Amino acid sequence: MNKDQVEGSWEQMKGKAKILWGKLTDEELTKTRGERQELIGKLQERYGYAKQKAESEVTKFMDSCGCSSEKKQSM
Repeated sequence: MNKDQVEGSWEQMKGKAKILWGKLTDEELTKTRGERQELIGKLQERYGYAKQKAESEVTKFMDSCGCSSEKKQSM
């Protein structure tokens, strides 16, 4: 799944993200538009995660949504 596909299906994926990370608001999730680095930053901010932990969480989330690992870096 490429960046455009993630952004296009983000509304559907956003619900899964909200279940996983309930501290993130709908507005915060909407603003990230599925951008990997934005989501990592929000997890660090809201949950106090170290960067490595936040990256790991986002990787697991993206994998569960069917995003291929080589495309995730550009997201």
